[in-house]
Amino acid sequence: MALPIKLDHCVIHVSEWERSNEFYARVLGAELVKREVGWAYRFGDVQLNLHGPGLKPAEVARLPVQPGNSDLCFEWNGPIADAVAHLGECKVKIERGPMQRFGAKGHGTSVYFRDPDGSLLEFITYQK
Repeated sequence: MALPIKLDHCVIHVSEWERSNEFYARVLGAELVKREVGWAYRFGDVQLNLHGPGLKPAEVARLPVQPGNSDLCFEWNGPIADAVAHLGECKVKIERGPMQRFGAKGHGTSVYFRDPDGSLLEFITYQK
């Protein structure tokens, strides 16, 4: 039985607000959301909450998220060649790919790259 849930947010760690804000806005098209301390990155109705300078993580987190400790995949709505071109224009090094992967919609084609703190990011497309 499917429950009435969907992913609302997850958490990553950034070590420099300005550098990460620029990267996530330029490379991933994030909406920057100012918070009392720090920022969040919004992608439509899904959000990345951030642990970063000056922010004390919620006490329910047993182990706070560490820089470079995340692995996130974003669906690219278009050919993977366009994702590769976009990363090139943004001067972001592709770590691996394009390569076949398995995601939320089944088999797709992905490229992997890293954010300024070393977290692994992925663009996946399900287009043939």
